[in-house]
Amino acid sequence: MFGEFLAVTALALTLQRAGAGGLAVAGLLLAGAAPLALLAPLAGRIADRADSRAVLISAGAAQAVLATVLAFVTAPAVIIGLVALIACGLAVTQPTLAALVPAMVRRDDITAASGLSQTVVSVGLLLGPAAGGVLTGQFGTRVPVLVAAVGYLSLVGAGLLLRTRRGGGVPRTEKETATAPWRLRDDGLVRTMVFALAAVVAGVGAINVIDIFFIRETLHASATMYGLIGATWTAGALLGSVVFGRIGRRWTEPAQLVRLTLLLMGGCCAAVLAAAAVPNALALVPIWLAGGLCNGGLNLFAGVVVARQVPEGARGRAYAVLSSATQSAGMIGFLVAGPLLEMVAPRVLVAAAGIAGLVAVLACLAPVRRPGREIAPCPQVAPVRLHPVGDSVEI
Repeated sequence: MFGEFLAVTALALTLQRAGAGGLAVAGLLLAGAAPLALLAPLAGRIADRADSRAVLISAGAAQAVLATVLAFVTAPAVIIGLVALIACGLAVTQPTLAALVPAMVRRDDITAASGLSQTVVSVGLLLGPAAGGVLTGQFGTRVPVLVAAVGYLSLVGAGLLLRTRRGGGVPRTEKETATAPWRLRDDGLVRTMVFALAAVVAGVGAINVIDIFFIRETLHASATMYGLIGATWTAGALLGSVVFGRIGRRWTEPAQLVRLTLLLMGGCCAAVLAAAAVPNALALVPIWLAGGLCNGGLNLFAGVVVARQVPEGARGRAYAVLSSATQSAGMIGFLVAGPLLEMVAPRVLVAAAGIAGLVAVLACLAPVRRPGREIAPCPQVAPVRLHPVGDSVEI
Protein backbone atom coordinates (compact mmCIF):
# COMPACT_ATOMS: atom_id res chain seq x y z
CA MET A 1 0.00 0.00 0.00
CA PHE A 2 2.91 2.36 0.67
CA GLY A 3 4.21 1.99 -2.88
CA GLU A 4 0.74 2.33 -4.37
CA PHE A 5 -0.03 5.60 -2.58
CA LEU A 6 3.50 6.89 -3.08
CA ALA A 7 3.25 6.44 -6.85
CA VAL A 8 -0.32 7.71 -7.23
CA THR A 9 0.40 10.82 -5.16
CA ALA A 10 3.50 11.62 -7.21
CA LEU A 11 1.69 11.07 -10.50
CA ALA A 12 -1.36 13.11 -9.46
CA LEU A 13 0.87 16.03 -8.47
CA THR A 14 2.76 15.76 -11.75
CA LEU A 15 -0.42 15.73 -13.85
CA GLN A 16 -1.81 18.70 -11.94
CA ARG A 17 1.39 20.73 -12.34
CA ALA A 18 1.55 19.87 -16.04
CA GLY A 19 -1.91 21.37 -16.53
CA ALA A 20 -3.54 18.07 -17.45
CA GLY A 21 -6.72 19.12 -15.66
CA GLY A 22 -9.12 17.54 -13.23
CA LEU A 23 -10.33 14.97 -15.75
CA ALA A 24 -6.86 13.43 -16.05
CA VAL A 25 -6.37 13.37 -12.27
CA ALA A 26 -9.80 11.80 -11.80
CA GLY A 27 -8.93 9.24 -14.48
CA LEU A 28 -5.72 8.40 -12.64
CA LEU A 29 -7.56 7.80 -9.36
CA LEU A 30 -10.24 5.79 -11.13
CA ALA A 31 -7.61 3.66 -12.87
CA GLY A 32 -6.12 2.82 -9.49
CA ALA A 33 -9.46 1.82 -7.97
CA ALA A 34 -11.60 0.32 -10.75
CA PRO A 35 -9.66 -2.96 -11.25
CA LEU A 36 -10.10 -3.84 -7.56
CA ALA A 37 -13.86 -3.59 -8.02
CA LEU A 38 -14.22 -5.07 -11.50
CA LEU A 39 -11.81 -7.99 -11.14
CA ALA A 40 -13.05 -9.19 -7.73
CA PRO A 41 -14.68 -12.45 -8.96
CA LEU A 42 -11.60 -13.50 -10.93
CA ALA A 43 -9.12 -12.23 -8.34
CA GLY A 44 -10.89 -14.09 -5.54
CA ARG A 45 -10.78 -17.38 -7.42
CA ILE A 46 -7.09 -16.90 -8.20
CA ALA A 47 -6.41 -16.18 -4.52
CA ASP A 48 -8.16 -19.42 -3.49
CA ARG A 49 -7.05 -21.79 -6.26
CA ALA A 50 -3.58 -20.68 -7.36
CA ASP A 51 -0.42 -21.26 -5.36
CA SER A 52 -0.09 -18.16 -3.17
CA ARG A 53 3.69 -18.18 -3.55
CA ALA A 54 3.44 -18.13 -7.34
CA VAL A 55 0.81 -15.37 -7.21
CA LEU A 56 2.90 -13.09 -4.99
CA ILE A 57 6.14 -13.64 -6.90
CA SER A 58 4.67 -13.21 -10.39
CA ALA A 59 2.39 -10.29 -9.51
CA GLY A 60 5.08 -8.48 -7.53
CA ALA A 61 7.63 -8.87 -10.32
CA ALA A 62 5.13 -7.68 -12.95
CA GLN A 63 4.15 -4.65 -10.86
CA ALA A 64 7.81 -3.74 -10.32
CA VAL A 65 8.47 -3.88 -14.08
CA LEU A 66 5.37 -1.82 -14.89
CA ALA A 67 6.26 0.79 -12.24
CA THR A 68 9.78 1.05 -13.67
CA VAL A 69 8.34 1.74 -17.12
CA LEU A 70 5.89 4.19 -15.56
CA ALA A 71 8.78 6.25 -14.21
CA PHE A 72 9.93 7.05 -17.74
CA VAL A 73 6.67 7.93 -19.52
CA THR A 74 5.00 11.34 -19.66
CA ALA A 75 1.83 10.95 -21.75
CA PRO A 76 -1.22 11.11 -19.44
CA ALA A 77 -3.06 8.35 -21.32
CA VAL A 78 -0.08 5.97 -21.01
CA ILE A 79 0.35 6.84 -17.33
CA ILE A 80 -3.30 6.06 -16.62
CA GLY A 81 -3.10 2.79 -18.56
CA LEU A 82 -0.01 1.62 -16.66
CA VAL A 83 -1.58 2.55 -13.31
CA ALA A 84 -4.61 0.44 -14.25
CA LEU A 85 -2.36 -2.54 -15.06
CA ILE A 86 -0.53 -2.19 -11.74
CA ALA A 87 -3.90 -2.05 -9.96
CA CYS A 88 -4.84 -5.34 -11.66
CA GLY A 89 -1.96 -6.93 -9.80
CA LEU A 90 -3.11 -5.32 -6.57
CA ALA A 91 -6.58 -6.76 -7.12
CA VAL A 92 -5.04 -10.25 -6.93
CA THR A 93 -2.38 -9.74 -4.25
CA GLN A 94 -4.72 -8.08 -1.74
CA PRO A 95 -7.07 -11.06 -1.25
CA THR A 96 -4.13 -13.47 -1.47
CA LEU A 97 -2.32 -11.77 1.41
CA ALA A 98 -5.52 -11.24 3.39
CA ALA A 99 -6.38 -14.95 3.17
CA LEU A 100 -2.85 -15.95 4.20
CA VAL A 101 -2.95 -14.05 7.51
CA PRO A 102 -5.54 -16.28 9.28
CA ALA A 103 -3.91 -19.37 7.78
CA MET A 104 -0.56 -18.52 9.39
CA VAL A 105 -1.77 -18.30 12.99
CA ARG A 106 -3.84 -20.20 15.51
CA ARG A 107 -7.55 -19.44 15.53
CA ASP A 108 -7.28 -17.68 18.90
CA ASP A 109 -4.64 -15.34 17.45
CA ILE A 110 -6.58 -14.25 14.36
CA THR A 111 -7.61 -10.91 15.88
CA ALA A 112 -4.07 -10.05 16.98
CA ALA A 113 -2.64 -11.07 13.62
CA SER A 114 -5.28 -9.06 11.76
CA GLY A 115 -4.50 -6.08 13.98
CA LEU A 116 -0.81 -6.33 13.11
CA SER A 117 -1.63 -6.61 9.40
CA GLN A 118 -4.00 -3.64 9.56
CA THR A 119 -1.37 -1.60 11.41
CA VAL A 120 1.12 -2.18 8.60
CA VAL A 121 -1.50 -1.10 6.04
CA SER A 122 -2.29 2.03 8.06
CA VAL A 123 1.39 2.96 8.23
CA GLY A 124 1.55 2.66 4.45
CA LEU A 125 -1.53 4.83 4.05
CA LEU A 126 -0.05 7.43 6.39
CA LEU A 127 3.46 7.55 4.96
CA GLY A 128 2.80 6.89 1.26
CA PRO A 129 1.11 10.19 0.32
CA ALA A 130 3.49 12.20 2.52
CA ALA A 131 6.57 10.56 0.99
CA GLY A 132 5.10 10.99 -2.48
CA GLY A 133 4.64 14.71 -1.95
CA VAL A 134 8.09 15.27 -0.46
CA LEU A 135 9.99 13.19 -3.03
CA THR A 136 8.09 14.73 -5.94
CA GLY A 137 8.83 18.23 -4.66
CA GLN A 138 12.53 17.46 -4.26
CA PHE A 139 13.31 15.16 -7.17
CA GLY A 140 10.37 15.18 -9.59
CA THR A 141 8.22 12.21 -10.56
CA ARG A 142 10.82 9.62 -11.50
CA VAL A 143 12.42 9.03 -8.10
CA PRO A 144 9.21 8.35 -6.11
CA VAL A 145 7.85 6.05 -8.82
CA LEU A 146 11.13 4.09 -8.89
CA VAL A 147 10.98 3.83 -5.09
CA ALA A 148 7.47 2.41 -5.50
CA ALA A 149 8.84 -0.10 -8.03
CA VAL A 150 11.35 -1.32 -5.45
CA GLY A 151 8.51 -1.55 -2.94
CA TYR A 152 6.62 -3.96 -5.19
CA LEU A 153 9.58 -6.32 -4.97
CA SER A 154 8.64 -6.83 -1.31
CA LEU A 155 5.80 -9.01 -2.62
CA VAL A 156 8.39 -11.21 -4.30
CA GLY A 157 10.26 -11.40 -1.00
CA ALA A 158 7.05 -12.31 0.83
CA GLY A 159 6.34 -15.07 -1.65
CA LEU A 160 9.81 -16.52 -1.19
CA LEU A 161 10.03 -16.20 2.59
CA LEU A 162 6.53 -17.07 3.84
CA ARG A 163 6.38 -20.73 4.81
CA THR A 164 2.60 -20.99 4.75
CA ARG A 165 1.05 -21.42 1.31
CA ARG A 166 -2.50 -21.71 0.00
CA GLY A 167 -3.87 -22.97 -3.29
CA GLY A 168 -2.04 -24.92 -5.96
CA GLY A 169 -0.32 -27.59 -3.84
CA VAL A 170 -3.43 -28.85 -2.00
CA PRO A 171 -4.30 -32.48 -2.91
CA ARG A 172 -7.20 -32.82 -5.32
CA THR A 173 -9.81 -34.28 -2.97
CA GLU A 174 -9.17 -31.65 -0.29
CA LYS A 175 -8.90 -28.91 -2.86
CA GLU A 176 -12.35 -29.74 -4.19
CA THR A 177 -13.70 -29.46 -0.65
CA ALA A 178 -11.80 -26.25 -0.02
CA THR A 179 -13.23 -24.58 -3.11
CA ALA A 180 -16.80 -25.69 -2.43
CA PRO A 181 -19.27 -23.00 -3.48
CA TRP A 182 -19.44 -20.01 -1.17
CA ARG A 183 -21.81 -17.23 -2.10
CA LEU A 184 -22.29 -13.93 -0.36
CA ARG A 185 -26.07 -14.13 -0.60
CA ASP A 186 -26.05 -17.39 1.40
CA ASP A 187 -24.05 -15.89 4.28
CA GLY A 188 -26.35 -13.50 6.10
CA LEU A 189 -23.79 -12.12 8.54
CA VAL A 190 -21.13 -11.31 5.97
CA ARG A 191 -23.76 -10.01 3.54
CA THR A 192 -25.14 -7.61 6.15
CA MET A 193 -21.67 -6.38 7.04
CA VAL A 194 -20.63 -5.88 3.40
CA PHE A 195 -23.84 -4.01 2.57
CA ALA A 196 -23.43 -1.67 5.55
CA LEU A 197 -19.75 -1.13 4.85
CA ALA A 198 -20.45 -0.28 1.21
CA ALA A 199 -23.16 2.22 2.20
CA VAL A 200 -20.88 3.88 4.74
CA VAL A 201 -17.92 4.02 2.34
CA ALA A 202 -20.12 5.62 -0.32
CA GLY A 203 -20.98 8.41 2.10
CA VAL A 204 -17.58 8.81 3.72
CA GLY A 205 -15.90 8.38 0.31
CA ALA A 206 -17.71 11.50 -0.83
CA ILE A 207 -15.96 13.34 2.00
CA ASN A 208 -12.66 12.76 0.22
CA VAL A 209 -13.94 15.06 -2.53
CA ILE A 210 -15.90 17.45 -0.32
CA ASP A 211 -13.36 18.01 2.45
CA ILE A 212 -10.92 20.12 0.45
CA PHE A 213 -13.71 22.62 -0.28
CA PHE A 214 -15.10 22.37 3.25
CA ILE A 215 -11.75 22.85 4.99
CA ARG A 216 -10.14 25.32 2.59
CA GLU A 217 -13.15 27.45 1.62
CA THR A 218 -15.81 27.04 4.32
CA LEU A 219 -13.42 26.90 7.29
CA HIS A 220 -10.76 29.10 5.60
CA ALA A 221 -7.87 26.83 6.59
CA SER A 222 -4.38 26.91 5.12
CA ALA A 223 -2.98 24.20 2.88
CA THR A 224 -0.78 23.06 5.76
CA MET A 225 -3.76 22.68 8.07
CA TYR A 226 -5.61 20.77 5.35
CA GLY A 227 -2.74 18.30 5.12
CA LEU A 228 -2.56 17.97 8.91
CA ILE A 229 -6.27 17.21 9.17
CA GLY A 230 -6.05 14.60 6.43
CA ALA A 231 -3.18 12.86 8.21
CA THR A 232 -5.12 12.92 11.49
CA TRP A 233 -7.77 10.47 10.23
CA THR A 234 -5.11 8.03 9.05
CA ALA A 235 -3.21 8.39 12.33
CA GLY A 236 -6.45 7.56 14.15
CA ALA A 237 -6.86 4.46 11.97
CA LEU A 238 -3.34 3.38 12.87
CA LEU A 239 -4.11 3.84 16.57
CA GLY A 240 -7.40 1.95 16.15
CA SER A 241 -5.62 -1.01 14.58
CA VAL A 242 -3.25 -1.23 17.54
CA VAL A 243 -5.87 -0.68 20.26
CA PHE A 244 -8.54 -3.01 18.90
CA GLY A 245 -5.94 -5.57 17.90
CA ARG A 246 -4.94 -5.81 21.57
CA ILE A 247 -8.39 -5.85 23.14
CA GLY A 248 -10.27 -7.64 20.39
CA ARG A 249 -9.47 -11.20 21.51
CA ARG A 250 -12.35 -11.13 23.99
CA TRP A 251 -14.85 -11.12 21.11
CA THR A 252 -14.83 -14.32 19.09
CA GLU A 253 -18.39 -14.99 17.88
CA PRO A 254 -18.99 -13.76 14.30
CA ALA A 255 -22.30 -12.11 15.24
CA GLN A 256 -20.57 -10.20 18.05
CA LEU A 257 -17.87 -9.08 15.66
CA VAL A 258 -20.43 -7.93 13.08
CA ARG A 259 -22.24 -5.88 15.72
CA LEU A 260 -18.95 -4.30 16.79
CA THR A 261 -18.09 -3.57 13.16
CA LEU A 262 -21.46 -1.88 12.65
CA LEU A 263 -21.06 0.17 15.83
CA LEU A 264 -17.63 1.34 14.70
CA MET A 265 -19.08 2.25 11.30
CA GLY A 266 -21.60 4.34 13.21
CA GLY A 267 -18.71 5.99 15.03
CA CYS A 268 -17.13 6.98 11.71
CA CYS A 269 -20.41 8.44 10.47
CA ALA A 270 -21.01 10.26 13.75
CA ALA A 271 -17.57 11.87 13.40
CA VAL A 272 -18.45 13.05 9.89
CA LEU A 273 -21.78 14.43 11.12
CA ALA A 274 -20.08 16.21 14.04
CA ALA A 275 -17.58 17.75 11.62
CA ALA A 276 -20.40 19.64 9.93
CA ALA A 277 -20.89 21.70 13.10
CA VAL A 278 -17.29 22.80 13.76
CA PRO A 279 -16.57 26.56 13.76
CA ASN A 280 -12.96 26.24 12.59
CA ALA A 281 -10.50 23.76 11.14
CA LEU A 282 -8.62 23.15 14.39
CA ALA A 283 -11.78 21.73 15.96
CA LEU A 284 -11.77 19.03 13.28
CA VAL A 285 -8.54 17.45 14.56
CA PRO A 286 -9.96 15.54 17.59
CA ILE A 287 -13.12 14.64 15.65
CA TRP A 288 -11.11 13.24 12.74
CA LEU A 289 -8.83 11.39 15.16
CA ALA A 290 -11.86 9.71 16.76
CA GLY A 291 -13.32 8.89 13.34
CA GLY A 292 -10.03 7.36 12.25
CA LEU A 293 -9.87 5.32 15.46
CA CYS A 294 -13.26 3.80 14.61
CA ASN A 295 -12.13 3.30 11.01
CA GLY A 296 -9.10 1.30 12.10
CA GLY A 297 -11.24 -0.85 14.37
CA LEU A 298 -13.89 -1.60 11.77
CA ASN A 299 -11.26 -2.54 9.18
CA LEU A 300 -9.76 -4.95 11.69
CA PHE A 301 -13.03 -6.57 12.75
CA ALA A 302 -14.34 -6.81 9.17
CA GLY A 303 -11.27 -8.87 8.30
CA VAL A 304 -11.68 -11.03 11.40
CA VAL A 305 -15.35 -11.69 10.55
CA VAL A 306 -14.33 -13.05 7.15
CA ALA A 307 -11.53 -15.12 8.71
CA ARG A 308 -13.85 -16.70 11.29
CA GLN A 309 -17.08 -16.94 9.31
CA VAL A 310 -16.00 -17.96 5.80
CA PRO A 311 -14.61 -21.46 5.02
CA GLU A 312 -10.83 -21.41 4.61
CA GLY A 313 -10.93 -22.38 0.96
CA ALA A 314 -13.25 -19.48 0.10
CA ARG A 315 -11.56 -16.66 2.02
CA GLY A 316 -9.78 -15.27 -1.02
CA ARG A 317 -13.13 -14.80 -2.76
CA ALA A 318 -14.67 -13.30 0.38
CA TYR A 319 -11.87 -10.77 0.82
CA ALA A 320 -12.11 -9.90 -2.88
CA VAL A 321 -15.86 -9.32 -2.52
CA LEU A 322 -15.23 -7.08 0.49
CA SER A 323 -12.61 -5.09 -1.41
CA SER A 324 -14.85 -4.84 -4.48
CA ALA A 325 -17.77 -3.54 -2.44
CA THR A 326 -15.73 -0.84 -0.73
CA GLN A 327 -13.94 0.23 -3.91
CA SER A 328 -17.19 0.40 -5.88
CA ALA A 329 -18.90 2.36 -3.12
CA GLY A 330 -15.96 4.73 -2.89
CA MET A 331 -16.15 5.43 -6.62
CA ILE A 332 -19.88 6.11 -6.31
CA GLY A 333 -19.08 8.61 -3.57
CA PHE A 334 -16.54 10.33 -5.82
CA LEU A 335 -18.98 10.54 -8.73
CA VAL A 336 -21.89 11.83 -6.65
CA ALA A 337 -19.92 14.42 -4.68
CA GLY A 338 -18.61 16.34 -7.69
CA PRO A 339 -21.95 17.44 -9.19
CA LEU A 340 -23.48 18.06 -5.75
CA LEU A 341 -20.71 20.51 -4.89
CA GLU A 342 -21.92 22.68 -7.76
CA MET A 343 -25.37 22.97 -6.15
CA VAL A 344 -25.05 22.49 -2.37
CA ALA A 345 -22.81 24.08 0.27
CA PRO A 346 -19.96 21.83 1.50
CA ARG A 347 -21.11 21.99 5.14
CA VAL A 348 -24.54 20.67 4.19
CA LEU A 349 -23.00 17.84 2.17
CA VAL A 350 -20.76 16.83 5.08
CA ALA A 351 -23.80 16.58 7.34
CA ALA A 352 -25.77 14.67 4.70
CA ALA A 353 -22.95 12.14 4.26
CA GLY A 354 -22.83 11.49 8.00
CA ILE A 355 -26.61 11.09 8.28
CA ALA A 356 -26.80 8.75 5.29
CA GLY A 357 -24.14 6.51 6.79
CA LEU A 358 -25.86 6.41 10.19
CA VAL A 359 -29.17 5.45 8.58
CA ALA A 360 -27.47 2.58 6.73
CA VAL A 361 -25.81 1.34 9.92
CA LEU A 362 -29.06 1.44 11.91
CA ALA A 363 -30.87 -0.47 9.17
CA CYS A 364 -28.25 -3.24 9.24
CA LEU A 365 -27.80 -3.34 13.02
CA ALA A 366 -31.36 -4.49 13.74
CA PRO A 367 -31.04 -8.07 12.34
CA VAL A 368 -27.97 -8.83 14.47
CA ARG A 369 -28.73 -6.82 17.60
CA ARG A 370 -29.65 -9.75 19.89
CA PRO A 371 -27.43 -12.79 20.54
CA GLY A 372 -30.43 -15.13 20.36
CA ARG A 373 -31.71 -13.81 17.06
CA GLU A 374 -28.62 -13.53 14.90
CA ILE A 375 -28.65 -14.24 11.21
CA ALA A 376 -27.74 -17.86 10.67
CA PRO A 377 -24.06 -18.41 9.85
CA CYS A 378 -22.87 -19.88 6.61
CA PRO A 379 -22.30 -23.67 6.86
CA GLN A 380 -18.63 -24.51 7.32
CA VAL A 381 -16.77 -27.01 5.20
CA ALA A 382 -14.09 -29.43 6.26
CA PRO A 383 -10.72 -27.83 7.00
CA VAL A 384 -8.15 -27.68 4.24
CA ARG A 385 -4.58 -28.84 4.70
CA LEU A 386 -1.98 -26.11 4.36
CA HIS A 387 1.73 -26.68 3.93
CA PRO A 388 3.27 -26.10 6.38
CA VAL A 389 0.79 -25.12 9.10
CA GLY A 390 0.91 -24.01 12.70
CA ASP A 391 4.09 -22.16 13.50
CA SER A 392 4.67 -19.91 10.52
CA VAL A 393 3.93 -16.78 12.53
CA GLU A 394 3.90 -16.34 16.28
CA ILE A 395 1.83 -13.49 17.71
